[in-house]
Amino acid sequence: MKRAMNQTAPDATAPETILVDLTAEVVSAYVSNNTVVSSDLPDLIKGVHAALSSINQLSQEPEVEELVPAVPVRKSVTGDFLICLEDGKKFKSLKRHLRTHYDLTPEEYRAKWGLPSDYPMVAPNYAAARSQLAKDMGLGQTRTKKRKK
Repeated sequence: MKRAMNQTAPDATAPETILVDLTAEVVSAYVSNNTVVSSDLPDLIKGVHAALSSINQLSQEPEVEELVPAVPVRKSVTGDFLICLEDGKKFKSLKRHLRTHYDLTPEEYRAKWGLPSDYPMVAPNYAAARSQLAKDMGLGQTRTKKRKK
C-alpha cells in the first residue's frame, strides 16, 4: 500500500514538481540541523523556493543573437584592403587584428561568419605585390652554385 502512494503521477517530472521536491529536501535538511521557530517556517520555504527558482531561470540557455556583420560579406574583400566583419575597419592583413582584438584565429573567424575556407586574410593586391617583391629578390628559386666546404 505504501508503494502505491509513493508512485508519482505521469507528469511528475515537470519543472515545478521538481522544484517543490528540491525545496522540501533543502528545508527539511536545514530544519533537522537548525532550530527554526514554526512561525518562520513559511518564510524559509518561500525563500528557498525563490532561490531555487532563480537558479533554474539562470540555467536556461540564453537566446543566441544572430550575427550581423559590420559590412556585407560580398563587400568585405576589395583589391587593396579587407574589411573586418567584426568592426568594419579596413586592413591589408586581418590575421593580427583578429588575434589581438578578438582572440580569433582565421579558421575561427571564417567559421563564426560562415565564410568559405578560401576566404582571404590578406588583400589580393597586397599579396600580389609581396609575391612580386619576393620573386624580384630571387626567393623560391633553387641555387645554381653549390657552396664550397
